[in-house]
Amino acid sequence: MRHKISFLIIGVIAAVAAAKVDLVTLPSRDSVQLTIYNSADLTLVRESRALTLKQGQNSLQFSWANTLIDPTSLEMLAKSNADKINIAELTYPPRVQNLGLWNIKSGLSGKVPVEISYLTSGLSWRAFYMGTLMPDEESMRLQCYVRVTNNSGEDYENAQVRLIVGQVHILDQIAELARRQYPYNRPGLVPIAPQESFSQATRGGEVRQLSERLAYGAMKPKEITKEGLSEYFLYTIEGTETIPTGWSKRLLSFDVNNVPVVNLYKFEQERYGRNVVRFLSFKNDKDHKLGQTPIPGGVLKVYRSVDPQQHLSYVGQSAFKYIPVDEDIELNLGPVADIVVEPILMDFRTDNYRFDGKGNISGWDEIRTFSIEVKNTRDIPVKVEVIRNFTTTYWTVDKSGDFDQFEKVDLNTVKFTLALQPRTTRKFEYTLTTYHGTRQQDWPK
Repeated sequence: MRHKISFLIIGVIAAVAAAKVDLVTLPSRDSVQLTIYNSADLTLVRESRALTLKQGQNSLQFSWANTLIDPTSLEMLAKSNADKINIAELTYPPRVQNLGLWNIKSGLSGKVPVEISYLTSGLSWRAFYMGTLMPDEESMRLQCYVRVTNNSGEDYENAQVRLIVGQVHILDQIAELARRQYPYNRPGLVPIAPQESFSQATRGGEVRQLSERLAYGAMKPKEITKEGLSEYFLYTIEGTETIPTGWSKRLLSFDVNNVPVVNLYKFEQERYGRNVVRFLSFKNDKDHKLGQTPIPGGVLKVYRSVDPQQHLSYVGQSAFKYIPVDEDIELNLGPVADIVVEPILMDFRTDNYRFDGKGNISGWDEIRTFSIEVKNTRDIPVKVEVIRNFTTTYWTVDKSGDFDQFEKVDLNTVKFTLALQPRTTRKFEYTLTTYHGTRQQDWPK
């Protein structure tokens, strides 16, 4: 059975504990905002409610049974007539679990809007993406969705969702704080052990201050926005959603058409075997219809539009970390079968022997000639990189045939680049001479 946080207003009639009181149920939330961290099981909740107070002393009862709320993080602020509302203290009755009492002294009677904030556990989020390539594959539609999962024990209606990317250093896990018999450690209770994965000891109150500092940043409502907050990034998802406990909701983060992309096919036997691997790249900037915010890390699944009816064919997928503004991203979409690269060893021989004083071979050259055939069986032009790795840094290469560019990548790697028109084949050759033993002294640098 789903649990609802329980609030009661208690009008104090007598000063003694056994006195009669009038109980009034607190109205439902006017609004709620969830700021969810992805690096720790931590969510800052800010609720707006209207309390009906009587002039004089009031008590507000707060129960967090069957939820994962950290009671040590509870705070309340009056949003109007703050000079007439004194929220004196929050007390925890002895021998009563999951219950706190706010003592409030009011200088007026009537409704007073307040904001109640606290930390809770059990809410999480992750981003995933869908990219739809246009038929020419020079641009794509990029859609980002965020899946928010609520296992906190509390329903949140019409919640505005904000997402934090970054590391939070805490000592106490919020879920463990919520499960304590009493909100604070008491004599005879075993203290919570620090989590080894967190390096900085920060107690509940300090965590609350940190979270509030992040959450109170200036944000335009109803927009997808980002703030840089030290090592954190803050995202706001447009609109509101009702997220019951035990449910997940998929929320649209952004939907951008005509994002320019570059398709590149790479062949490198030492890394990918005999396969040609497809890569898709774009840049998170204004020229690519992006650049307003860093893009949270996730998984991008790429499809291709194949006909005017917008039927889709699956291309591949790749996981990535968040992409800062003005940064390039290259995604590995996996091996393909419609681009083929066939290297063939045409000749191998040795030459230029050197001998030591005893007549033993002390140096020699190895000469290998390769033929490379590159096939594009697709109906669109493609760009292919053929990367060749050598086993020594002492080498020379003679190249010939049908290729566009040649580049020495590093001391033992070269790259041939070819642009192929639809359904065409290109061939080139290279002769690799490697120098061994004392022949390395004769290597032409």
